[in-house]
Formats: sequence, C-alpha cells, structure tokens
Amino acid sequence: MMTTSDHTADKSQRFFSDNRSTEAVHGAERRLKPERSLVEPAFYTSTYTFDNMDDVCRYQEAHIHGHVKDRYEYGRYGNPTVAASEARLAVLEKAEGAIQVASGMAAITHTFLHFLSSGSHIVMTDDCYRRTRQFCEERLSRFDIACTVVPFGDYAALEAAIRPETRLLFSETPTNPYLRVLDVERFAEIGRRRRVLTAIDATFATPVNLRPLEWGIDLVIHSATKYLGGHNDLLAGFIAGRNELIAPLRDTIGFLGGISDPQTAYLLLRAMKTLSLRVEKHNRNGQQVAEFLAGHSAVEQVWYPGLPSHPGHDIAARQMSNGFGGVVSINVKGDRAATFRFIDALQLIYLSPSLGGVESLVLHPAAMVYPDYTPDQRLEAGIPDNLVRLALGIEDAEDLIVDLDQALGTV
Repeated sequence: MMTTSDHTADKSQRFFSDNRSTEAVHGAERRLKPERSLVEPAFYTSTYTFDNMDDVCRYQEAHIHGHVKDRYEYGRYGNPTVAASEARLAVLEKAEGAIQVASGMAAITHTFLHFLSSGSHIVMTDDCYRRTRQFCEERLSRFDIACTVVPFGDYAALEAAIRPETRLLFSETPTNPYLRVLDVERFAEIGRRRRVLTAIDATFATPVNLRPLEWGIDLVIHSATKYLGGHNDLLAGFIAGRNELIAPLRDTIGFLGGISDPQTAYLLLRAMKTLSLRVEKHNRNGQQVAEFLAGHSAVEQVWYPGLPSHPGHDIAARQMSNGFGGVVSINVKGDRAATFRFIDALQLIYLSPSLGGVESLVLHPAAMVYPDYTPDQRLEAGIPDNLVRLALGIEDAEDLIVDLDQALGTV
C-alpha cells in the first residue's frame, strides 16, 4: 500500500513560498500524470493485478518490511486518486501524512477507536459536535473506555481531568454553534507536558485560517464534507499528523473499512484547488454580515470571532491567520415563533443543515439538531429557541445582507 508520504515523495520539486493558494493548486502534485493528463485521474478499481508469482512475492516481502511504494493490491488499503487527495491535504496542513475516510464522523470514530483501548480515558470539551460527544459518552463505554467532558475554555478543569490512563485530549475550534475559540497553543502544551495526545477538529477553521499542527497539536481532523469539498456534493473526512501516528492509524482503518472512494477523492482534489479563494470569500462575507447583524435592532446578540465583542476574539486574532470563517450565529430578538418567521422569510439563503459550501444556509439548532430535547434540556445545553446559525456561502455580501434585513423585518 502506498502511503501519503510515498505519494508526496515522487512529486517534482516546486519553488513556491508558503502560499496557501499555490499549495491548494499544486501541493504534492506529480508533474507527469498518467497519459499526460493535466488533472489527477480517478482510478475506478477495487483490485490490482500482478505480473506473476514472483511479482506477488516481491510485493508481500516488501509490504512485510514496510517498503512498498507506488503499488496497490486491494482498494480497501489504497487507491491512487485517494492518495493524491491525502497528499494535497497533508501539504495544506503541513502534515507528514493524511488519511481520507468516508465522513467527518468516520475520521472521529476511527481515530478514537485506534488510540483508545479498554481501560483508557479521553477528555473532551463540552462545546464539541453533538454526535462526537454522544459517541464518547454513549458508545465508548461499551469498550470500557471512559470519557470526561469539561467546560470549553476551562484549562484548569481540562488538566485536572487527566488521569494516568488518559490517552487523548480532544476539542474543536471554532466550535458549533457559538464559534468559541480554543487556545490551541495552550491546549497543545497541556497535552505535551502531561504526555497525552492532542487532537483538534478544525473543520470550521480550514487549513487556510488555522493549521493546528503548527501550534503543537498532534492530530488535526476535518469533515471534508464542509469547506474542503465546498460544494455540498460529497461526504468525506481527513485525519492528518505525524507519520508515526498516521501510519498505524491507516492500518486500523484498513481493518475497520471506513474508507473513501476515488470519485469523492477526485471531487476533493478539484475542490481543494479553489479552497483558498473560497475561504477568502467566506471570511469576507462572515465579517461583513456579522458587522451588519451586530447593529440590527432585531438581533439580540451576534456570535462571530471576527467581532471584538466575541469572547474568543483576541485568541482568534492571534491564531487565525487569514480570517474568521463564514459561520455566524445570532440570537433573534423574539420567541420561537418570531425566529421561525425570520427563517421562513429568507429568500436567498436555504434552510438546510451543514456548512462550508458555496451556497448560504440557515439552521435552527433547537429544532434541527436537538429535536429530542425538552425546552428545559435545550436551555441547559445552551440552545435557546431564538438561536440561529448562518453558514454563509460565496454570494455577494450585499445580497446576503438585503435578504437578512428583509427577513428580520418580520420579527
């Protein structure tokens, strides 16, 4: 099986600076592709052939000693198109290696199942994605793996929760839906000092705005369904980090089987070429819309790291190099019915889950993410009925503002 680092190693050397746009287009790209194709082709095959039994024996011998390069046997263990996509993400994250899997949740669950074993312990912050928390609290216990959830941003509680059997510290930045910002450097320092692996879900940040590995984090995870894919037409996830962590994790994923397919990898390769351009537009739209909403009489509060009023603004300004992303959350001045009127009045923005695509989307967390909670349970979880999340696309900010303004007029 060819690893990401193998794929990267045989690329022509480039002479470009640490420029995210150039990396997004050319990073880890081989100059000469099959049949002299300009773009990386999609290899649709589940199995690969050998010339003869000597070829088989050479392959198996090399594989046993970890020396296999540029060679595949079976699709669950590798695909050239997937390897190219992994190599591109590794360049964008400044990682030694990356693994593409079937979804963002597959990236989470496969990572946890690999690094956590019976009797071990994970500490995670309470503002993580709901399904991630559920997996830790409701599923890992079946394998005798303990989970402690600590308040986001409480680094004393985080460190106090670490036990001798703790193997992983996990968090997100920015978080969903309040865009809280983790002090990544401090988080990494705690893990390093206590000799515990650290992993960050940086889906909202993207490698354009934040590279957690450069701040000392061990593993970075992405739901590639979002900004990396960017067009609401694929499901995928990535895990990136040092080869000493990525290589054994790749073997585990070969057992578990949550792999990605060549068509998805092809779409990701195409999408990542425009990642820097798209994120630049998401950043501008997020900032302009947040500033507009902050001054609107029908808005109670705006949650966006680019605003000085946001509690994580100073950390975000220090860590996020190019902008603050395209997600803006607001509390509407009004009750559930008024909030529903606002959402239903939107004409340009689609009512839909997810984020990171070229189209702008709106989500009502209480009704769409926590429908099984009682009103009191939602309030306890910090999800009031007037909370709305906007995932801004790449439309003109002026048009988005016009649509938001007319919809807020119904409140």
